Amino acid sequence: MDKVLFSFGHGYSARALARHLLPQGWRIHGTTRDAAQAEVLRAEGVIPLIWGRDDPGPALRTATHLLTSIAPDAGGDPVLAHHATIISEIAPRLAWAGYLSTTGVYGDHQGDWVDEATPLTPATERGLRRVAAEQAWQAIPGLPLHIFRLAGIYGPGRGPFEKVRQGTARRIVKPGQVFSRIHVDDIAQVLAASIARPRPGAAYNLCDDDPAPPEDVIAHAATLLGRPIPEAVPFDEADLSPMARSFYAESKRVSNRRIKEELGVHLIHPDYRSGLRALLAQEG
Repeated sequence: MDKVLFSFGHGYSARALARHLLPQGWRIHGTTRDAAQAEVLRAEGVIPLIWGRDDPGPALRTATHLLTSIAPDAGGDPVLAHHATIISEIAPRLAWAGYLSTTGVYGDHQGDWVDEATPLTPATERGLRRVAAEQAWQAIPGLPLHIFRLAGIYGPGRGPFEKVRQGTARRIVKPGQVFSRIHVDDIAQVLAASIARPRPGAAYNLCDDDPAPPEDVIAHAATLLGRPIPEAVPFDEADLSPMARSFYAESKRVSNRRIKEELGVHLIHPDYRSGLRALLAQEG
């Protein structure tokens, strides 16, 4: 049987998955809001659709697998707002569906560990919207849904090196603050492993083995580049945007045990040190 993935919001993480699936003979349709980006996707082997312009119906009706990466807004989940009827129509015959969520749904745990059984108690409006979106997708009858709660994403083009080189990197220090992270290549391999071993109804945390203070990551990047470690800036004195400041409202260590035990995943980059070394090597 042909394997056809329809990807709503075919961005950074979904493109990494596509690089994994396309050599295996998959056909992939992906939406984007930008016509120029559509041509980039086409060059990568993805069949692009412009969000809000092209009718996704015909492609959706051929899909065997569905992935959505579009974040909810104040009006709810945009995909369901526009396409709930057809998604409900095709749901029972899909082999797999994935929703990319965030570990922000767990809220603040003051540095303690959370796993997929932890109650969802988001501390931000962004987290509340994600919980509502998860529930909306879970409510679709017959949809073989898998929820992936992603930690902070990094990878090619999304690392700290450029800011360190430019001298704009800041080591913002908030005592007790830790974040979990995930390299985009590991996101791709977890999604691929789930597609190969579907368990509808499952939720998975996607993160590495080493939750760490953000200032440690910047310091390690500077060390790898042979640059001076940026001066520490106390959180209370840092000039941060409301969005950036909201990330510091939550501190937790996220467990990734389930992706290892259920999906057999061996992380390519089990910590930020491995991931940053690989990024630097890729840069040449």
